[in-house]
Amino acid sequence: MIDLHTHSTVSDGSDTPEALVDLAVKAGLSALALTDHDRQDGVLPARKRAHAAGIELVAGAEISCQHSGTMHLLVYFLEPGEGPLQDELLRLQAARDARNERLVARLAELGLPVSREELEAEAGGSGAGRPHVAAILVRKGLASSVQDAFDRYLAKGRPAYLEKERLEPVTAVELSLESGALPVLAHPLSLGLVPGELERTVRELAEAGLAGLEAIYGRYSREERAELAVMAAQAGLAITGGSDHHGSYKPDLSVGVGRGDLHVPDGALAALRDRLLD
Repeated sequence: MIDLHTHSTVSDGSDTPEALVDLAVKAGLSALALTDHDRQDGVLPARKRAHAAGIELVAGAEISCQHSGTMHLLVYFLEPGEGPLQDELLRLQAARDARNERLVARLAELGLPVSREELEAEAGGSGAGRPHVAAILVRKGLASSVQDAFDRYLAKGRPAYLEKERLEPVTAVELSLESGALPVLAHPLSLGLVPGELERTVRELAEAGLAGLEAIYGRYSREERAELAVMAAQAGLAITGGSDHHGSYKPDLSVGVGRGDLHVPDGALAALRDRLLD
């Protein structure tokens, strides 16, 4: 059993990269992918811990793309260092930092005092984002839970929401391939498309070089996973899966098991690796 979608304190998770590996070992996983948003700072410390624990650590990242809904690409086998996508991630990180400055100012206008120093401290010094803001608001009694903070202030369409810079989907796919990595469409139902439109979008991305579809997702029902697996097969894509673990920021999703019914087989990683070797 494996988990190909997790987040650490490097982006918007509450567990350190090393702690994520420990959770993977406890869950009995053979492999874990670290897929922090726009960053790879956690890959090397996670890999060191994974090597000592005897499990595989897959280097990855999660990238936001331009779309009317929510489109994220999970990029696998992306090694830290120089490269077309790695260089673009550095630029996106700078854009995220600038957005955080504007977010702090917006929160102040709304009467929600959150300082940049508090935000950086909550994020552990890197990768600050909306979940960290939500945690601060909860701690200050300005929201009852992280979800409440999103529902009232931070979700798309709410008063403290600020758009962040995103890549065009085909550009993200191309940069991934140019960097020797494989792009997979994360949680496809988040695109908010009706079935026919989703199938068309998946086919178009497959033609551009998309390698897989995250059909076995932590919050999806058995029926949704089965339907997405069929869609992946029809588009000639690998079927992948993961919990989308964020620790205390998404308390219903645990490493390896999601909400308790997640099971991503080892073969999903093997199928991805086969595509890498083609």
